[in-house]
Amino acid sequence: QVHLVEVGGGLVQPGGSLRLSCEASGDIEAISTMGWYRQAPGKQRELVATITGGGQTNVAAFGKGRFTIFVAIAKSSVHLQMNNLKPEDTAVYYCNAVRYARTSWGKGTLVTVSS
Repeated sequence: QVHLVEVGGGLVQPGGSLRLSCEASGDIEAISTMGWYRQAPGKQRELVATITGGGQTNVAAFGKGRFTIFVAIAKSSVHLQMNNLKPEDTAVYYCNAVRYARTSWGKGTLVTVSS
């Protein structure tokens, strides 16, 4: 019952930057973790970054030094700042939230890195 909407995807050239944003609505209380995942065509969905209610962050190896995850609690939103984007970053990026035993997903936003 957590509704997630992602925005910020688009076309960017290699080396460029994008900021993805995800706003949560509905039953947002007691969300323990929010994060970003991505899925490229023909590939398995993979973790990009997560942040817990305690403020602990985890960024996938491919994103270390390039990607930063942060939240705006008052707006119930999570954001992903992506710098120095590479063609291999092309994927649909999904916002994720965990509340109790349930996991919610947004519809995704497409990021295309191409020259």
